[in-house]
Amino acid sequence: MAIRKYVSPLGWAVAGMFVLTLALFLCLGWVEMLAFALVCATLLVSSAALSVGNTAFTATLSVSNTRVSVNQTMHAMVTVSNPSTSVTASASGDLPISQSNYGSLEWHHERFAIPSLGAHQSKQTAIPLTATHRAVVTVGPLSVRKGDPFGLVRREHRLTEQIRVYIHPDIVPLHTLHAGIIRDLEGNPSDDLVNDDLSFFGLREYEYGDDVRNVHWLSTAKTGTLMIRQFEATRRTDSSVSLDVAAFSYASAEEFELAVSVFASIGVQCVSERRALYAQSGRLHVQPRKPADFLDTCSEIEPETRGGTMLANLAREALLACDKASLYCFVAGSAHEVDDLRRLGAAIPDSATCVVVQVVAGASSAVRTLPECVFITVGVLDDLPLLMEVLS
Repeated sequence: MAIRKYVSPLGWAVAGMFVLTLALFLCLGWVEMLAFALVCATLLVSSAALSVGNTAFTATLSVSNTRVSVNQTMHAMVTVSNPSTSVTASASGDLPISQSNYGSLEWHHERFAIPSLGAHQSKQTAIPLTATHRAVVTVGPLSVRKGDPFGLVRREHRLTEQIRVYIHPDIVPLHTLHAGIIRDLEGNPSDDLVNDDLSFFGLREYEYGDDVRNVHWLSTAKTGTLMIRQFEATRRTDSSVSLDVAAFSYASAEEFELAVSVFASIGVQCVSERRALYAQSGRLHVQPRKPADFLDTCSEIEPETRGGTMLANLAREALLACDKASLYCFVAGSAHEVDDLRRLGAAIPDSATCVVVQVVAGASSAVRTLPECVFITVGVLDDLPLLMEVLS
């Protein structure tokens, strides 16, 4: 790989002092300026000499897991090898790690020593990284540096590419969501058995009160017992989940993280049930097929201080993404009035189920059935499974 040579700002300052003091000596004849120039020259020459050495390393970079949850610890594994038959010089490794945090990019560098390696030797270094908050973390690229102890001159070359690590939000498992438009030709069979639907399941013996129109007369004639048709309930289960990402909608960063966790929990449940999911969160619009892919998207969600989707547009964008869903779910913050949130339900077709979830950190959780929607207040994430049972 290409080796890049750097002269640090301090190195340029020393070089400038050398030129200046040498010029003063030549013009004024001051011996002190000559002595200062010689010191600067000695520093520059020794720094250049110390930065020279065999640094023909190869390296691999890997992480123990590219998907982790908050507060989990992963490890970045760095293996530096000497592929040649000659001994390498000692050097230092630099591994930059960046992660987004509410619109700003946080950087820090993990530095470690690389000793002199003999022919075909290698050194492995494990760097622990703790996921402190939901984010997308970029690990790498790994660079090897060889320089002087004064920090004037160094040589550097990159050995690996970057690796992205997704820190997923906290989620809770939910019960099966039974919301859906029944007896729909575009629906999918469910595990529920009913006496009248589109997907034939099997036969059972007649019970008092059964509709005689469901009698299977051929089987009845063969067995001598009244046999009734059973069907699997078909439901169109396309689902839409939308998250309000406007920063002013939330009282705190913790409340926004609670909203993301609620959004992620509902979305993961939909995908796990193989529902066609349409998810919207600000500029992010996805149709995930796997829970892990959806959680990767949730790792990238950030509050928007400007240009975000206004609350009044949430329902419109949800309908534009999917106008035939059987379940529309909206997640918003505590800054909105209940009447404003109810208007979201008023925009949804009557044939679909509308759920509006308002997160109010620390508040008492509750469920209300309103004419326009099912209105859920969530104060703690652990309350969500019980609250969502209204759809089970």
